[in-house]
Amino acid sequence: MPRCRVNLSTMIFLVILQGAAVVLFCGWYVQLSPCSPAPSNGKVHVLLLSSWRSGSSFLGQVFSQHPSVFYLMEPAWHVWTKLQKPGARVLRMAVRDLLRSVFQCDISVMEAYLPEHHNVSALFMWSQSRALCSPPACPLTPRNQFSNQTRCQQTCDARGLQGVQEACGTYSHVVLKEVRFFELESLYPLLQDPSLDLRIIHLVRDPRAVVRSREQSAKAFMNDNAIVLEQKSIPAAEVQYQVMQEICRSHVRINERAILKPPPFLKGRYKMVRYEDMARNPLAEINAMYEFVGLKMTRQLEEWIYRVTHGKGKGTKEQAFEITSRNAADVSQAWRSTLPHNKVKRIQEVCKGAMSLLGYRTVNSEKEQKRLDIDLLVPREPYQFSWLPAKTEDPGNS
Repeated sequence: MPRCRVNLSTMIFLVILQGAAVVLFCGWYVQLSPCSPAPSNGKVHVLLLSSWRSGSSFLGQVFSQHPSVFYLMEPAWHVWTKLQKPGARVLRMAVRDLLRSVFQCDISVMEAYLPEHHNVSALFMWSQSRALCSPPACPLTPRNQFSNQTRCQQTCDARGLQGVQEACGTYSHVVLKEVRFFELESLYPLLQDPSLDLRIIHLVRDPRAVVRSREQSAKAFMNDNAIVLEQKSIPAAEVQYQVMQEICRSHVRINERAILKPPPFLKGRYKMVRYEDMARNPLAEINAMYEFVGLKMTRQLEEWIYRVTHGKGKGTKEQAFEITSRNAADVSQAWRSTLPHNKVKRIQEVCKGAMSLLGYRTVNSEKEQKRLDIDLLVPREPYQFSWLPAKTEDPGNS
């Protein structure tokens, strides 16, 4: 019987070839394995990241009323109110994990924070979501129409969470608004998750205007203030300034992390928006945000945006948490005529770094504060988009 002789070089080559085949096979198997993360399937996930009284409720409605968007307002409210923990640092991972599940349309995660017997009305500010007033969550409002919060509360409040979950899966965009993150690092796992296509819109506002707005509804923030300040014992007169200092520091941390030294997975997925720019030029700013996340403007949305930003007045104390028709430019400047100058000086002291970074000029006297012809907003870079009429369509055709 003839014998085959294999030299050493051939043996080494065969061993290497066999090893390569095993590696390729394992890689192929892992990719097809049910344990591997599912792709995002074209669904876009958007986090509206802001702080209290910064115009985030209006921005949330800008997305909520879009026919392609499933929107929830501040799901982390449930974490902060349910878990008796000392501060935001301890709670941030629980909040992050909750958002991951909701972004993936696993609404059952909310049940851990809800009463034993619950329905959709147990969700925080649920009627702010047009998607929860529309099929399949509720038959009240067709997707190509704007929702009415009062009618939604009367008609859709007894629906279960299963309909919410089913509705979430039918939209191309899942948008969550949050005011309870103070840094970006805890969101890194979401940005790196292949099953998510996460974009972050960071909304900021002049801290002097924020304080003026917070003072109109101060009692509503008592529990949140305690968590922001890690339950520290602080004189009552100092609380609002200490809270604002933490908020301003968080804006600096978030913006610098995203702009100055972003990790590779964050590049192109962060956009900062100033409330004042949105108030002055709402259509241009909102169009830019829509383009950033892959949404198309509609004629109906353009008309709605114009109506709610070109109303009369600045809004009453009772309307602090409502989206009503107001003059947005007047609202953004209201602090200059109503906030005492001694408070303005103190806010400028605790938020000096953030105001410089975000483009808000300080005032050196009460006279300067009240002179509305002096522009306190530092111009930013030109808008990086073009207005294309071809991209405007009816929501019924979406």
